[in-house]
Amino acid sequence: MATSFPTTSSKAAGTPFAGATRLAPAKINLALHVTGQRADGYHALSSLVAFASVGDRLTVEPAGGTDDQLTVSGRFAGTVPGLEANTLGGALELLRRWGAPRASQPLHIHLEKNLPVAAGIGGGSADAAALIAALTDRTTLSSAQLQDCLALGADIPMCVAGEAALICGTGTVERTVTLPDAWVVLVNSGHPVSTPDVFKRLTNKDNPPLPAWEPPAGFEDLIGWLNATRNDLRPPAIEAEPAIEQVLKALKGAPFVQMSGSGATCFALHPTEDAALAHASQLRAAHPSWWVEAGRLENSG
Repeated sequence: MATSFPTTSSKAAGTPFAGATRLAPAKINLALHVTGQRADGYHALSSLVAFASVGDRLTVEPAGGTDDQLTVSGRFAGTVPGLEANTLGGALELLRRWGAPRASQPLHIHLEKNLPVAAGIGGGSADAAALIAALTDRTTLSSAQLQDCLALGADIPMCVAGEAALICGTGTVERTVTLPDAWVVLVNSGHPVSTPDVFKRLTNKDNPPLPAWEPPAGFEDLIGWLNATRNDLRPPAIEAEPAIEQVLKALKGAPFVQMSGSGATCFALHPTEDAALAHASQLRAAHPSWWVEAGRLENSG
């Protein structure tokens, strides 16, 4: 079967699966250019993606019963739908279709939902990718499996890989990259944004791709490269949710400020942990209702 998934799981080796915990890190589009639209409606993207040290946390273990179970905790627990209407349920269905041994039994999935939803930072796709990693111990998938994941969520393949990368097409990892040491402050005002709505508002869908990638020697080189990039979804996202503009203004003064994905989360980059933590503290004091988190850009340094 083309989508079969040989796995190195402990169960396949004869030891029952006892459980696993994975971080589902926030995915950040440091730059995002929309370069076209395919006949099937998918948009072609050119993007630099990185992952933060903050995110949701997923634990999966045998259910001890006959049915799958999903329990949720965390700040945004109330926004998570049941398993049947969740990307976690879709990912579990894919894993069983692929024949992953750990997914062959009823499972209890616990999600600590720390990231806001409809926020442009991966969210449900990161959770689904974490489930795939927990039940397979793998970060690479076959082309058929990647296509299966794409139907579930365009961000899932890159979230499964979990590495800073240049992205092309509808979510294909063109090449992984190493970023210089950097810290990020993520901010969301609490206003969700619909990705389909943002794309509908996008007037120009045929834009130039990212500039040629030159591996940055340090933080300032990275900022210099990013200053020549855009997020083409930023104007339509602000049109859909004007609060994004307020967040971007509040972040001004940092070395680099941009919106991630289709919004509404925005971010600021800093060269040191101290600078990022101080900035996050100032933002929380000024805007106590906002979600503000500081973390390290993974795959950097």
